[in-house]
This record gives sequence, structure tokens and C-alpha cells, in this order.
Amino acid sequence: MEPPLRRFIEDSRVRLILLLESSGRVLAQHGFTRSIEVMSACALAAAIHASAAEIGRQLDGRPFTALHHPGAARQLFLGQLTTPGGAYILLTVFDDASSIGLVRLYFSELNARFAAAAPTSAVSAQPTGLVDFESDLNRNLAKLFGRI
Repeated sequence: MEPPLRRFIEDSRVRLILLLESSGRVLAQHGFTRSIEVMSACALAAAIHASAAEIGRQLDGRPFTALHHPGAARQLFLGQLTTPGGAYILLTVFDDASSIGLVRLYFSELNARFAAAAPTSAVSAQPTGLVDFESDLNRNLAKLFGRI
């Protein structure tokens, strides 16, 4: 997992990256300085990905698997990496040192590398239930807002 991600980071010149499972569990990160930022970004990325997938199913009959948000100083790209062992979410943040075209180009190359290198069985032996996801999300949000 690490060599293809390093190459993606170098080639696309992204500043921040998170690779996570659809449940929000982080698998790899780059550029974050605080763990609370990673937890928050993972929860938000998983929620945005799930919402976008359902909106896509409702509107177009198939899930939206990639989203781009241009900001004033930074841009965000959220995409799904599909492998024989399951799907992963990649969150990237980039600035003027890159472009959405470069990120999408190298994202498709990363997807091909992941698909070729991934094990053929799913990463988790047991699928994460919605109840587990919701309790984990609530616990992390409570930590984030200082209620724990």
C-alpha cells in the first residue's frame, strides 16, 4: 500500500492524504499533524462518501464515486479506490502546486496499482455494522467537542 501512495503523493503534489475504509477506519495518512484532525477528517470523509453514493443512486441509478470541491486556497478530492478485496476511500487536499487534472490522472493510476496489488479477500473478516459505525462516530465526535 505504501509505495503506490508515496508515488501518488509525489506525482500529484497533494498536501494532505487519507486512505480509509468505508467505515471511516484510517489505513494511511500523510501531511496531518494532529490525530484529532485525522479522526475528524475520517469521519467526515466516510459520511460524505456514503451520502454521495446514495444521492448518486437516487439521481442516476449508480453511486457517485468521486467528488471535487474547489476552495479559495485549497481544493479537495474524494474518490473511491475499487479493488478485488473491497473499496477504499481516498481523501486528498491540494493547493496551487497541483491541479484537479493531475490529481485525477494520478488517482486513476493509483487505482490500477491498488487493484493489481490488493488481496482478493476483503480487508475485514467481518463487515462493520451500522450500529458500530454510529457508536464510533458518536464517540469520536464527543472527543472532538470535549464531551469525553
